[in-house]
Amino acid sequence: MATQHHNALTRVLAELPGPLPAFGVIHIAIPHTSRFTIVGNHLAQHAELSLVAIGIGVHIQSLPVGSLVGIKALTARFADGEMRIAAALRELEAHGYLRRAHVRLANGRMATRTVFCNQPGALERAGRVVVAPKVPPAVPEEAPAVPEEPPAPPPAPEPDPVPESHPPVRVPPRTAPKPPRRPLPQPRELTPELRQTASAILADLRNHAEALVLSEADVEELIPGVAAWLEREVHPGAIRHALTADLPKPPKYPAKIVRHRLTVLLPPQLPGAEELAPAARRPLVIPLQNCDGCDRAFRSREPGHCRGCRDLAAAA
Repeated sequence: MATQHHNALTRVLAELPGPLPAFGVIHIAIPHTSRFTIVGNHLAQHAELSLVAIGIGVHIQSLPVGSLVGIKALTARFADGEMRIAAALRELEAHGYLRRAHVRLANGRMATRTVFCNQPGALERAGRVVVAPKVPPAVPEEAPAVPEEPPAPPPAPEPDPVPESHPPVRVPPRTAPKPPRRPLPQPRELTPELRQTASAILADLRNHAEALVLSEADVEELIPGVAAWLEREVHPGAIRHALTADLPKPPKYPAKIVRHRLTVLLPPQLPGAEELAPAARRPLVIPLQNCDGCDRAFRSREPGHCRGCRDLAAAA
C-alpha cells in the first residue's frame, strides 16, 4: 500500500502546472464538498499568536453555536494542560478574536457569554457583532476578499483511484459474545408460605448489609430464587449469610449481586433417608463342588478334593 500511495503522489505532482520549487512546501489543494471551515490567513499565519492559540482559534471557529469552549472543555478535548490552554485563550482575547462577558440571565443568575470573531479588524470597523450559526453549506461560500492575502493556488486535479490488488481483510471483533445468563432458580411450587418467608428475607438484607437495599420490584423478581433455597430446606440464616458475605465495596448493582448468588450458589437437594442408609449386607454363599476323589459334595470357591480326601492324601 505504501508503494501505491507513493506512485499516486508522484503522479499528482507531475500534473501540477508550472515548475515545482526546489525546497519548501508544495500544496495539493483538493476542493472540499462538506465538513470544512473557512479560516483567514490573518489567524492561520498570525505573527504574534502561539501555535497553541492559533490551533485553538481554528478549533473554536469550526464548532457550532452553543459548543462549550471553556478551559475544562478544551482540556478534556486536547492533550494540552489547563495552563497552556488558559494562556492561549488570553492570547486570542488580547488580539480581539475571543471576547468573554458576564451577563445576567432572565432567572437572575450570572453566566459567561463567549463570542468568537473570525475577523477582528472587520468587527472594529463595523462596530457591531454578527453571530451566525455554524451550519456547513451544501456549496462552499466564498471567503470575503482580504487585500493583503495572496490568491489561493489553483486546485490540482483529483488523482484516479488506484485499484487494490487484494480485497480488504475483515478482522473479527476481539470481544466474544457473552454466554446467556443463567435463569433464576424456581421452586416446584411457590406456596404463600414460601413467598412470605422469601419476601421477608430479601427485605431484611439491608439490616445485615447496608448496601443491599432492594426495591419492591427487585424483591418481587427475586422471590422465586429464595423460595427455591427454602424448598431445599436451607435455613434462612444460611441464605442471609450467602447473600451478604464478602460483598464488593461498594456494590454498584445490589439486585444483580443477589440474583447472581442465588443462581450460582444454589445448594443441591438434601439426600433422603434411603440414600443415607448403608447398603444391606448379603450373606456369604460358598458354592457346592463335587470332590474329584470320592465324588462327595463339599463347599469351596474352587473345584478339587474334599477335606477327607485331602487328609488321607496327607496321611499317606
